[in-house]
Amino acid sequence: MSDIIGYARVSTTRQNLDRQLDALAGMGVTRVFTDKVTGRPMARPGWEDCRSHLRRGDTLAVENLDRLGRSTLEVIGTVKELADDGIIVHAKQQGRLDPSTATGRLMISMFSMFAEFEVGLKAERAAAAREAAAARGKYTGRPKKLGADAADLARDYKAKGLTAAEIGKKLKVSRATVYRYLADDAQVTA
Repeated sequence: MSDIIGYARVSTTRQNLDRQLDALAGMGVTRVFTDKVTGRPMARPGWEDCRSHLRRGDTLAVENLDRLGRSTLEVIGTVKELADDGIIVHAKQQGRLDPSTATGRLMISMFSMFAEFEVGLKAERAAAAREAAAARGKYTGRPKKLGADAADLARDYKAKGLTAAEIGKKLKVSRATVYRYLADDAQVTA
């Protein structure tokens, strides 16, 4: 008996699997595997578990084809590998994809290239927004943890002999933040 097995993945801790899981629920999946990945690591334990459960005749359901990889080549390679093993790929947004046909290969390439293009556009837009903010004199990096008053307080606490950890607790910031603000003063102790 063939199963419909779902796979969902998010790339950052700010992202949420709910949308993908809702889409998979509507596709009749019997089991779902997930990955929450940060940065760009190659390890995807949820995918590895999913792959080990898929058998000839099963259908792999994903909300979008781009969940199968981070690049066009990775997506195409994954879909081809699955097809070679007799596993059908069904992406809710793109439909069923058959890499054994010229049309199927073209569709897989196009969809994955568009997904990669979209990621690139988002990165370019974010960079342009940072540049525009910097041109207007706005701070574009991480928000500062300590304002000038808090930094002065940190110096006062240090002068009174408090450790960086104690100062951090009082100011509700990490010890590392205290060290950064007091970097010029080598007398700060842990």
